[in-house]
Amino acid sequence: MKTLLCSLSMAALLAASAAIADTQTIGLSWNSKTQPLESAWEDYMIAEAKRQGEAAGVTITWVINVADADPSRQASNIEDLITQGVDLIVARAEDAGAIGASIRAARAAGIPFITFDRASATVAPEAHVGGDSFDQAVTTGQAFADLLGAKGVQGQCIELQGALTDINAVNRSKGWAQVVDARPELTTIAQVPTEWNPELFRSGMANALRANPDANCAFIASDFAITAVQAALEEAGRWAPTGEPNHFWLATQDLLPGAVPLMEAGYIDVSTTYDAFKHAEELVRVAIALHKGEDPACGDDGCLAKGRVATPETIATIENLWSKTYK
Repeated sequence: MKTLLCSLSMAALLAASAAIADTQTIGLSWNSKTQPLESAWEDYMIAEAKRQGEAAGVTITWVINVADADPSRQASNIEDLITQGVDLIVARAEDAGAIGASIRAARAAGIPFITFDRASATVAPEAHVGGDSFDQAVTTGQAFADLLGAKGVQGQCIELQGALTDINAVNRSKGWAQVVDARPELTTIAQVPTEWNPELFRSGMANALRANPDANCAFIASDFAITAVQAALEEAGRWAPTGEPNHFWLATQDLLPGAVPLMEAGYIDVSTTYDAFKHAEELVRVAIALHKGEDPACGDDGCLAKGRVATPETIATIENLWSKTYK
């Protein structure tokens, strides 16, 4: 009996030791950290690492550095993480081409690498985690078509595109086009490239309204420039909340901090979030999978987190909506 108890005690000690030993140190390299989005990402990552780590039996710690928008400094920072012997490197690249050298250096040291938000343009990492910009547009477009159909409105929409050299802008335009092709409630009557320039959002919308007086809706590739769109609609006498006769129906992408109060007030009708919480949740899931030697089961474009559809009726109930919390 004494021998059996000793064996059981030793087994318990070994199990406890194994649990304690199952740790993962993640080196997180920010290209810069000047916007509330980066702070939200980091806070959500740390919280999710605790939640998911506990569920998976992994204790996750972080080593975090910031490159202040300098690709050379980011390369040096990542080299420091390699020297420190972290178990995994996560980087939001300042330069999508230059980050490839850091991926190679980490691989030579036997350290897996995840690119975050911005994919590498040269060397493929072990995984990429980002937002699903195509799905963003599809979910927004479908919800918008449902809304207009329910209101008996035939959408004659202006599409304000982003920079067509940006894959996110291209994906959003393709996603919107896919929905328009499938839904009779929507028609695109004008496409306006903006190069992500707020002034082109304003002037492009103003010109499109003058050329298309029957326009009654818009799909906006990102609402970071929503005040520019607002200025054009005010000039045309079309800036009004839902329920007023001159309301101009608006579907946007991202639901950034400046857009939140406008949706709450009924000026923006539908948006799909650029979802910091969902991105962080997916990153930690992938990090733990790699730590355990498992396939993270990503798609061809990486492990892409989907956003959440928001409307004036639902925005108050969406949990962990970074753009409401981080200003």
